[in-house]
Amino acid sequence: MFKHIMVPVDLAHIEVLEPSLEVVADTAKHYDASITYVGVTSTAPNSVARTPDEYQQKLEAFAQKRHSVHGQPVTAKVYSSTDPIANVDDILVKSIDELGIDLVIMATHLPRHLDAVMPSHGGKVATHTDASVFLVRPTES
Repeated sequence: MFKHIMVPVDLAHIEVLEPSLEVVADTAKHYDASITYVGVTSTAPNSVARTPDEYQQKLEAFAQKRHSVHGQPVTAKVYSSTDPIANVDDILVKSIDELGIDLVIMATHLPRHLDAVMPSHGGKVATHTDASVFLVRPTES
């Protein structure tokens, strides 16, 4: 059913991704799907990398580490933006078509009142693409 899974990754917040990464590994194995880890970074130096090329190297290392967990084919793709916070949703939507994605699995937060005014990234991606979108909520502590 699914052949190519996209996983948006923010390398500055890896710790919140773990529940969704488990779902990615299980789903990819089940459908024998390839996985593309996608990152959106600033063109200016940030806490993760000084350049988009350095961010790409770090995302590729992350993808290879995840490959060793699930064994499915992986790629890493970084998009740079002068304002990643403002542009991340549009970049993710465009990358789905560009990469031939049929399933997006992404971490999300628990619903909040602010979501009525500022929709979540997952919500925007789901309403602007034909790909299936699987949002993984954080586990309760």
